[in-house]
Amino acid sequence: MAKKEKLMVIPLGGLGEIGKNMTVIQYGDDIIVLDAGLAFPDDDMFGIDLVIPDMSYLIENKDKVKAVVITHGHEDHIGSLAYLLNEINVPVYATKLVCGLVEGKLKENHIGHYTLNEVRHGDEVQIGCMKVGFIHTNHSIPDASALYFKTPVGTVVHTGDFKIDLTPVDGLLMDMHRFAELGRRGVLLLMSDSTNALRPGYTESERTVGEAFRKEFKEATGRIILATFASNISRIQQAVNTAVLYKRKVLVLGRSMVNNVAVSQELGYLEVPEGVFIEADELNRYTADQILILTTGSQGEPMAGLSRMASNNHRSVSIMPRDTVIISATPIPGNETGVGRTIDNLMRLGANVVFGKDKGIHVSGHGSQEELKIMLGLILTEIFSARSR
Repeated sequence: MAKKEKLMVIPLGGLGEIGKNMTVIQYGDDIIVLDAGLAFPDDDMFGIDLVIPDMSYLIENKDKVKAVVITHGHEDHIGSLAYLLNEINVPVYATKLVCGLVEGKLKENHIGHYTLNEVRHGDEVQIGCMKVGFIHTNHSIPDASALYFKTPVGTVVHTGDFKIDLTPVDGLLMDMHRFAELGRRGVLLLMSDSTNALRPGYTESERTVGEAFRKEFKEATGRIILATFASNISRIQQAVNTAVLYKRKVLVLGRSMVNNVAVSQELGYLEVPEGVFIEADELNRYTADQILILTTGSQGEPMAGLSRMASNNHRSVSIMPRDTVIISATPIPGNETGVGRTIDNLMRLGANVVFGKDKGIHVSGHGSQEELKIMLGLILTEIFSARSR
């Protein structure tokens, strides 16, 4: 009888920390890389723009690496993929939107050799000795997935970042039946999102942000400048919908925001009526109460759109006293100082700045305690690993 190899699950990033998610799933000579993200630098990391996982194990074992599989298109899950593929030329498996976002980043980083394999939720792909399946989940970006790995010694389930949203913006519910089916068949290891493990109850639906947007848009008398994550397509969709409702034109600023909006529109994940988007040189054609500016910089990044506006050095937009600035995000740990500085500068310029959890302009993309309990109830696993986002 052939001796069974050991199944190894090696976190290279994202376990016990925020960001730079990357996990190795290895059985024998077959390695699958799960996600390839980046993280923001801490305040004391002077001169550092971004932080990526230590990939030395993968580079040393590059002949064993069979593929990269991606859960969703946020930077902390795809941001270091270009660096990995620059060292190891292996195929990438991801859903449609993720492939679109990844392709843009690879071209931006001049990676000419890559193979993107588009999968659908419900697909199961043979990679080496393992089968990898993709399950639809709810998160703050469409096309998010949980993944399972059928190995010779048992099934490993990775939830990805998830929450159970009963009224998602795109109308697609999380595939709870697939999780239940895996649980009935038996799971060796469950790696579950635990970002909000200390938060009681349930996480609010992403759709509630749209209600808060409508309130702020109704009260605003001048321009509205809204900053959020460029990859939060569901949030951007709701901002566009609200702009249309209140007859505002939309200007998109910030390289990553412009790129992600273009990809999402092209692939059908962002619906924008014709004539709503305008260019920067068209701003003066409209009155202040007819303008919404979508931009980057919700984390206080010095070179992002909102930060440049706040420091009065943006080439297209200068802050005016009647402007309403909505920061539709909460600071990632480590970014609080930069966000606070941006808010201070905006207020000094006379803007009305809307921020904070009590305003309803941001909800988490991660499940709270009751949702995590549901996941544990669906998948009665032999081994459990809690992981941050």
